Amino acid sequence: MEFYNAQTLKVQEKIEYIFVLLRTVDNVPKKFFDHMTGTDGIYEIRVEVGSNIYRIFSCFDKGNIVVLFNGFQKKTQKTPKQEIELAEKLKKEYFEQRRK
Repeated sequence: MEFYNAQTLKVQEKIEYIFVLLRTVDNVPKKFFDHMTGTDGIYEIRVEVGSNIYRIFSCFDKGNIVVLFNGFQKKTQKTPKQEIELAEKLKKEYFEQRRK
């Protein structure tokens, strides 16, 4: 929620648009939502507003429930390794908590 609240209204609107796609479209275009290669079930929500690029990492739970993790503004061509590692850590913690 912190990431979302820190964004401009235009970025928030684009994030919400992609959330609507996730809820209503069976095959969301890869330009908005795609599996992160080299990860165990981490997906990225891709948000572009003007020349700014944002990513929100997520995974699936119980089939079609999308669980959101960390978000960040992408400033380089390659996704920062520490952001991927954080998403993997948050995913692990999420599923450990669900087992309790």
